[in-house]
Amino acid sequence: MRVVEVSAENGRVVGAEWLARAEAVHRQLRPHLPADYAAKMVRVLKDARMALAVEGNAVLGLAVYRWHENTFDGVKFYIDDLVTDGACRSKGVGRFLIAHLEEVAGKFGASGLVLDSGTQRTRAHKFYFREGFVIPAFNFKKSFS
Repeated sequence: MRVVEVSAENGRVVGAEWLARAEAVHRQLRPHLPADYAAKMVRVLKDARMALAVEGNAVLGLAVYRWHENTFDGVKFYIDDLVTDGACRSKGVGRFLIAHLEEVAGKFGASGLVLDSGTQRTRAHKFYFREGFVIPAFNFKKSFS
C-alpha cells in the first residue's frame, strides 16, 4: 500500500486520473456529492488536500484534510473526510491513512488530528477510539433557512 497525493501545495489537482478513481470510494461516505464530482473537488482542494491509499491502480481509501492556525489549538489539522472502501475495511487502510496524516500534521507543527463524525457512525467511532482519538468537546451547528 502506498499514498498518492491528489493535490499540490498551490491548490492544483495534480492527479486527475487518481481523483476519478477515488470518486466511487468517496461516495461511500458522501453519496450526496454532486454529479460533477471533479469540479466539486477542484473547488474543495483549493483550500484542502486529498491523500489516497492505493494498491496498484485501486483506491482503497482516502482522506481530505486541511490545516489552519487558530487561538485555541495553534495549528489545527482537520480531517474533512476519511473513508475506506467497504470491501477493504478492517485491513489496515484507515490506520495507514491516519499514520500518513500524523506525519503530514507534524510537518506543519500541529499537535494532533481533529475530525467530526456523525453520531450514527458507531463503527467509525470504535475505530477512532482504537486509534487514540477522544471526544474533547461538542460540535454545535446552526443552519440558515
